[in-house]
Amino acid sequence: MIPDCKLLGHYLKDRRGKLDPESFGISPRRRRTPGLRREEVAQRANVSATWYTWLEQGRGGSPSAEVLDRLAQALRLSAVEREHLFLLAQQRPPQAHYRPDEQVSKQLQRVLDSLEHSPALIRTATWDIVAWNDAARAVLKDYTLMAVPQRNIMRILFTDPLVREKMINWQADAASAVAAFRAEVIRAGALEQVKELVEELSESSTEFSRFWQSYDVQHQGEGVKHARHPLVGDLAFEYSSFTLDGQPDLGLVIYTPANAEHRSKVDRILDHWRQNRQAG
Repeated sequence: MIPDCKLLGHYLKDRRGKLDPESFGISPRRRRTPGLRREEVAQRANVSATWYTWLEQGRGGSPSAEVLDRLAQALRLSAVEREHLFLLAQQRPPQAHYRPDEQVSKQLQRVLDSLEHSPALIRTATWDIVAWNDAARAVLKDYTLMAVPQRNIMRILFTDPLVREKMINWQADAASAVAAFRAEVIRAGALEQVKELVEELSESSTEFSRFWQSYDVQHQGEGVKHARHPLVGDLAFEYSSFTLDGQPDLGLVIYTPANAEHRSKVDRILDHWRQNRQAG
C-alpha cells in the first residue's frame, strides 16, 4: 500500500500548530499563526526547511525511519503519536525497542481484584509477573512470598517442581508457553533483556533448551488449561490473554473456571487460603 502523503502532511502540520513556542524558549510575539514555524521544526529535526515544506504539502516522498524519529522528537510526539506518524509515512509501526513498563495503576489493580473467582495476573513482555489478584495467589502461586527476580513465568514453569506437579499437561503447556514467550520477546524487541534468563534456563532445564531451540512461535491467545490441586483435585480453566491499550508491553492473563463445578472448587480453595491467612 502506498503511503498517503497528504494525510502525513496534514498530521505534521496539525502537530506543529499545537506546539507552544514558549516551551522551546521562543517568544510568541510577532507570530501570526500558532505553534512553531516550518523552518523551526526543520532545524530541530536536522532536515532541509524546503524538504520539510514539501513534506507538509504532500510531495516530500516517504521519509526514512531515522528521519521520522527526528521529526517525532522535534514535534515532541507521544509514543502513540510517534507510532501514528510511522503508520502514515511507512504503513508500519516503528521498529520495536523494549522499554520496561511495570507500572500498574490502582484502577487496573481494582479490575484484577474484581475477578474474585478467576485467577488473573499482569505480566511484562519478558514475562515478569507485576500484578495479580487473590485468586491467583490461592490457586496458582503466592507471588508475594517470592523475591521480585523470581516472579517470572518461565522461571517458575521450569524450576518449581510443585507448579510442574499441578500441571496435568505440563509438556504441552510448557512447549506452548515457550513458543508464546519467544514471539512476545521478539515483538517487543526484548531479546537482549532475556538473554541471561534464557541461558540460565537452558543450562538448568533440558526441556526448556529443547523448546527454545525449536524456534516455534505462537500467540498466547486463549485456550484451556488443566491443573490438579491437592485440596479439590482436577481443575479446568479457560484462559484469555490481552494486551493493555497504551501499554503494549504489559499483558493481562485471566483464568476463568470452565464451568460451575470448577468455579465451586476455586471458591473452596480461596476459602481455605483465606482461613490459613487469618490463622497465620
